[in-house]
Amino acid sequence: MGLQQGFVTWFVGVLFLSTLLLSSADVHHYEFFVRESNFTKLCNTTTLLVVNDSYPGPEIRVHRCDTVFVNVHNQGNYGFTIHWHGVKQPRNPWSDGPEFVTQCPIQPGTNFTYEIVLSDEIGTLWWHAHSDWTRGSVHGAFIILPAKKETYPFPTPDADQTVILESWYDGDYKQIIDDALAAGVSPRQPNAYAINGHVGDTYGCPNDTIFRMQVDSEKIYLLRIINAAMNEHFFFTIANHTLTVVAQDASYVRRFTRDYILISPGQTMDVLVSANRNVGQYYMAIRPFSDSSAAPVDNITTGIFQYTNSEGGLNASLITLPVMTDTDAMINFLDQIRNTNVSQNPGINVPADKDIKTRAFIAIAVNNLPCNTCVLGTRLVASLNNVSFVSPRIDILQAYYNRNMSGVFTEDFPLNPPVFYNFTGDLTNFNTPIEEGTRVIVVNYGEGVEMVLQATQMGAGGSHPIHLHGFSFYWVGTGFGNFNNETDPSTYNLVDPPLINTVHVPGRRWVAIRFFATNPGVWFMHCHLERHSSWGMDTVLIVRNGKTKKTSIRPPPSTMPRCPGT
Repeated sequence: MGLQQGFVTWFVGVLFLSTLLLSSADVHHYEFFVRESNFTKLCNTTTLLVVNDSYPGPEIRVHRCDTVFVNVHNQGNYGFTIHWHGVKQPRNPWSDGPEFVTQCPIQPGTNFTYEIVLSDEIGTLWWHAHSDWTRGSVHGAFIILPAKKETYPFPTPDADQTVILESWYDGDYKQIIDDALAAGVSPRQPNAYAINGHVGDTYGCPNDTIFRMQVDSEKIYLLRIINAAMNEHFFFTIANHTLTVVAQDASYVRRFTRDYILISPGQTMDVLVSANRNVGQYYMAIRPFSDSSAAPVDNITTGIFQYTNSEGGLNASLITLPVMTDTDAMINFLDQIRNTNVSQNPGINVPADKDIKTRAFIAIAVNNLPCNTCVLGTRLVASLNNVSFVSPRIDILQAYYNRNMSGVFTEDFPLNPPVFYNFTGDLTNFNTPIEEGTRVIVVNYGEGVEMVLQATQMGAGGSHPIHLHGFSFYWVGTGFGNFNNETDPSTYNLVDPPLINTVHVPGRRWVAIRFFATNPGVWFMHCHLERHSSWGMDTVLIVRNGKTKKTSIRPPPSTMPRCPGT
């Protein structure tokens, strides 16, 4: 029954995409030159690895169902890869990008052309490096406009504006995490937060620049907001203006209005704002949110929402952001997000109980392991179901596809925690054994999958943005405390759950997601807090081929980067 439902899901998706493709799809070509450039912020000059000498990097702007080729030239000093965050890449994991999962790094002095295949994504996504911490400076927006003759399911904006939220470090991002891993400790905090590469006017350096968005009175603007920060969830606001959320993670949502949004690392949100206040200059501002005992620096970074022909100064007292630890503000915002049944979205198709063939209950934790060479005699690691992911030296996709390489990964990721405990209780003196390994989940094509993601108080506790490559999934449930598999499923929203690619798992809570495994390939799943991913809060989902060519992985391109030593 599950495979039949999977076929129906695939067929309905084909019809939806075929309708869009009738309006014609285009092919685009971009050239990315990745090299070191100097940037001065906070009265200090830093050398960063960036794309085309810009921070953030160049924007890709295309239409729904288009195909994009990006030729990436590595003119830097070390290897890296690039990921097209939120693009499903149907049957094409070869261009998904995570290092040593779907490819080996692009080495200095070489290039590789990614083929990015768009399907039903609409709105705002982004691209970023997927090697070590290189994404801190190698990232940019990926804007997907409606297909030709397709309209928005809301008032057509007069203009749009990309707003990228970032963590600014005075230093090389890769070196920062390399040093922290060698010492076994947490990487240092960022020196500032930034909006579109500008750190604003709150850090005390007179030479710092502030992002300005020029607007005309009575016009409607679509903000395309991307959280590209390394480890920080952000509250975002525009003083004295209301924000109407219309999409998340390249899928339309039921419209709702707030005076702030909450956006987690990896997530994107499309937000309408009307320039309907008195002509003037108004602060836009971000501040981190944290429900962890390892809190970020509570800095506010500013931009300016500036009406044409406005005069006069700014009033900082008009910035009304929740305090950093306001969990009620976090929950109240997340509770508003719902799918919307509009023609521009794929039909809502949530796997029913009878369709679920693979169920995983995954405990998320930060742990310690002994380390003789580390500063404290232990090193920080992170885990999913007590497995801390170890990145291999040959990519998992190549090993899986060729079937002639052993020892790269094992197909035995535990679908339940090996030890059940009070996940959200006081765990001060509690620890569980941790194993390191490259253990993956394997499912059949077309089957329904449910994952319950359980935040724990191991380590510093707190929220986790969990991202799954290759899919958008339905966020069907959430609740406080420990998940109860007998009573909590009755609270699931199977009517209009959001269709997203990165889910915010709040501290001391659980979330449940469902999807049909209709994209064959090797797909990374990880926490988008970069320090947690670096410590091993990752796994891999392998979806086996279906029975036809159209339900099987495409052959690899002949130009895939070679793995070290091969």
